[in-house]
Amino acid sequence: MNPRHRLAALAGGLVLAVFPGGAAHAQDPYAAPRQQMLADIVQITRDTRFETGRAQLSQRVTAAMAKVPRHRFVPPELERHAYANRPLPIGMGQTISQPFIVALMTDLLEIKPGDRVLEVGTGSGYQAAVLAELAAAVYTIEIVEPLARQATERLKVLGYRNVVTRTGDGYAGWPDQAPFDGIMVTAGAREVPPALLQQLKPGGKLVIPVGPMGAQVLMVYDKGTDGRATRREVLPVRFVPLTGGPR
Repeated sequence: MNPRHRLAALAGGLVLAVFPGGAAHAQDPYAAPRQQMLADIVQITRDTRFETGRAQLSQRVTAAMAKVPRHRFVPPELERHAYANRPLPIGMGQTISQPFIVALMTDLLEIKPGDRVLEVGTGSGYQAAVLAELAAAVYTIEIVEPLARQATERLKVLGYRNVVTRTGDGYAGWPDQAPFDGIMVTAGAREVPPALLQQLKPGGKLVIPVGPMGAQVLMVYDKGTDGRATRREVLPVRFVPLTGGPR
């Protein structure tokens, strides 16, 4: 799930403000790697500003990325790599997305504190946890049953009470809980599932990678008050395929 971008590092004031150092590093063995992850996100955001239209991410998104313990969402043998700015395998042929992409997609959704958000593709639950730091409620669907079960338990243990998980085909969205202020798809779709646009509130945003493997583009759909959606391209990306949908 990594975009085709170079990785970079920056020791920036924004990141240092999140982790003052000293005692924090002594108490948290992941403080330094997490700080470096945030520095990488800051730099790559600057490097891609002409493509994304974002020279920096919102402070709310940065704070969420700093807070969620990414090492709890990867297999134990990969914990030492948890804060590297790259995707990691989580089993069942799936991955946890590159931190920069998680941060960017979250920022593009422009979540407000009272929003209700749908995520298609729970995976390990990491993206859902980041969304939960920003939204009032997160509804997340995973088609791979073992991953859905593991993510449900993981999010529960970590105290994310505003996340509702479900095993099922996210291509159809979640009609019983619609409409949503924002919808995020964390797998590559060949086309935008019509149900997702239907379940998006007027004024809401859908963030989704679209296209065949090797030619996916991260897209943002804005739904107007008249119910019509406009779209814009953001970045070339590479995600695992969205499964399910019409047979």
